[in-house]
Amino acid sequence: GVNEALCDVIASLQWRAPTAIQVEAIPLALSGRDVIGLAETGSGKTAAFALPIIQALLDGEAHPNFALVLTPTRELAIQIQEQFQALGKPLGVRTICLVGGLHKTDQAIVLSKRQHHVIIATPGRLADHLADTKGFDLRRLRFLVLDEADRILNMDFEDSLTKILKELPRDRRTFLFSATMTKKVAKLQRASLRDPVKVEVSGKYSTVDKLSQYYLFIPAKLKDHYLAYLLHQLSGSTIVFTHTRLQASRVALLLRALGFSAVPLHGQMAQNKRIAALNKFRARDRGILVATDVASRGLDIPHVDNVLNFDLSSNVKDYVHRVGRTARAGRPGKSVTFVTQYDVMLYMEVERAIGKKLPLYEVNRDEVVRLGDQVGVLIEKPDSSVRIH
Repeated sequence: GVNEALCDVIASLQWRAPTAIQVEAIPLALSGRDVIGLAETGSGKTAAFALPIIQALLDGEAHPNFALVLTPTRELAIQIQEQFQALGKPLGVRTICLVGGLHKTDQAIVLSKRQHHVIIATPGRLADHLADTKGFDLRRLRFLVLDEADRILNMDFEDSLTKILKELPRDRRTFLFSATMTKKVAKLQRASLRDPVKVEVSGKYSTVDKLSQYYLFIPAKLKDHYLAYLLHQLSGSTIVFTHTRLQASRVALLLRALGFSAVPLHGQMAQNKRIAALNKFRARDRGILVATDVASRGLDIPHVDNVLNFDLSSNVKDYVHRVGRTARAGRPGKSVTFVTQYDVMLYMEVERAIGKKLPLYEVNRDEVVRLGDQVGVLIEKPDSSVRIH
């Protein structure tokens, strides 16, 4: 059902076959139904809602504020805008991205020009503009997309979301995409969708087949040593996940001192620095991204070969989304999770949820000890001249 003009754009992007969620969701969306899409991370959800919206723009009366996509993080919003631009720019589709960390006044000036068809936004910043930006409203909105709905609700955006939904017309189409159907998501579905069709192409905590998952049982005090060893052994781009912003900065600093091209990413960084860090990693100027869970959802960087869980995530959903940063778009990938003496119960919960007993990652203990001597020296006598850029 996708029209010829869009098919030509898709061919130019070298997308050869639709993913499972696209096969199920796109025909329903094109037929005029509200859609709930449940799919694992890395499954192609963005195109599943972007293509029907762009086709509706081409087929009908295109006007400003035609569609709104709400998403939980700034990085994901920027990435969704990039995909809309890749698919829609050759056809004249214009977008705007409204996220925190950037000047609100500059965004308000662009909004006032009313030249955009699709708004991609985080809920907090959009609610601010609806309240404060003169002349901006969403009364003519035709499409609403709630992407990563479970994460939106887990990040205390409920008040902002309620304010936004009150400003939207009832006569609209709504697409809700989520990795899991939580009680909060089910409540949101009842409040915002009309007679939706539910499409599910994954289990509750499923991961893709081409992802090889391992664990490594180690003493907590030797985590830095084993991280250095693994990064020497593994080839390709790697994301290292930590539990806190301070840990992300510390680990990135340590890896830079060891000669690795690492860059940190966490929620305390200014927005321009977050974008710069992602761009460096995406362009392969940096081979290692050390990140908190701000990078665990939706980031689509196909060349990520490895994910290392330096700190085990605090819940199973975050584990699934972290390892989903690799093995994307049909490529193989590898994940290794560090399990210390303090993580055993949490790790057993992860294995129960994903329904797999993960194999132990084999290491050369002598090599770990040798590398550990270098790491130990840096920990005891850090070089104050090392800076993260």
